[in-house]
Amino acid sequence: MDFKSKVYMSVLFSLFVLNAPLSPEENISLNGYYKSFFVVIGLPDYLVSGDVQTTLPLGSVQNKLRLQMSVHALSWLSMQASYEITPTIQDNELFQNNLFSTGIEAADYRLVDFDRRLYPLQGESVDSFGLFHNMDRLFFSITLPFADLYIGRQAIAWGTAHVVNPTDVIAPYSFNELDTEERRGVDAVRLRIPLGALDELDVGFVAGHEFLWEQCAYYSRVKFNLWNTDFSLLIMGFKQNLLLGFDVTRALGGAGVWLETACILPDFLNPEQGYEDEPACVGISLGADYSFSGELYGFIEYYFNSAGCSRAEDYAAHMNMEVFRDGAVYLMGRHYINLGFTYQIHPLIPINGLLMWNVADLSFMVMLSVEYNLAENIYLTAGAYMGFGLYPELIQIGPGVFQESLNSEFGAYPDMFFTSFRVYF
Repeated sequence: MDFKSKVYMSVLFSLFVLNAPLSPEENISLNGYYKSFFVVIGLPDYLVSGDVQTTLPLGSVQNKLRLQMSVHALSWLSMQASYEITPTIQDNELFQNNLFSTGIEAADYRLVDFDRRLYPLQGESVDSFGLFHNMDRLFFSITLPFADLYIGRQAIAWGTAHVVNPTDVIAPYSFNELDTEERRGVDAVRLRIPLGALDELDVGFVAGHEFLWEQCAYYSRVKFNLWNTDFSLLIMGFKQNLLLGFDVTRALGGAGVWLETACILPDFLNPEQGYEDEPACVGISLGADYSFSGELYGFIEYYFNSAGCSRAEDYAAHMNMEVFRDGAVYLMGRHYINLGFTYQIHPLIPINGLLMWNVADLSFMVMLSVEYNLAENIYLTAGAYMGFGLYPELIQIGPGVFQESLNSEFGAYPDMFFTSFRVYF
């Protein structure tokens, strides 16, 4: 029996034990949701020998069914599991290429996992239809006299910033993710120790593929409240990089303000290489939000990324840095100003907007969406992500050989127009 089979057998045995006859305290709940996304992707125009070259848009229809189960076996023991199945119809190019910079892959911090694709089988080519699945949660919660212990596939995320979270490197979302409701599950052991009413010590170990040490993460994070202000301090090793994080948030004059920062020392924990090959990377998100009325809410956030560039022609070279490869950073510029708002035009109809401006190359991304609550637990959303900036360029470096050169960041991002339909049960 191979390693993967042994893990699956252990999981099945645990599920059998939890579903055995239980005491009257038992509580089993089932819920979930169905989501359908229809997306049209407009690829960026390119400059080729001074002429603008356009590409036909691509389409995608993705349906997701998520089933969730919670079992409270004993007063001190519970289990949660979530499984997703995702039939997807889309242009073949979307199966073959990642058109966006989206950080790390979903399975990066998973000890073992089954093949993500059910159809076609691994090794077979995908035409226009793919069937995917994901065991996104499977963890046990144990209540101890002094702490809560979580073992298994679970969500781990931190940070108070609204657009870019410098300390969130385990399973980060990029700004243009369409479905951010559920954080991707990772395999971890986590111990959360309350130190007071608003204070907590959180320590954990996150497993990489088959326990390869260079793919694992481990952390210690303390959160406390002082002078009506929430603070958190984080020290983490991930993929042999060292992260030192700091997060503070409080109310100030009717507004909420936050500062989230992280310093990453690439390969600092790698005894063979050492971090001197790449400079430290510092990310800072500083912002404030305010509710102007019962209908209008807005925020502004400044993001500094020391790993980014001040010149667009340097973007391609910087993408090979360790912090980009390990998913800690995905934006290519150095300075960003982000503005967001929510306007409630009707109790059932909110409009959301976001503007991201790369100060160095003057490109920007605009997101607008409107949502309608059709009925209880039923929602319909339509929106768009549109990038504005100088077109990328294809430069001929040989007969029939071209090299891509970026002239701006958001001018090189595809536009997305989407609708989504969500039903919760």
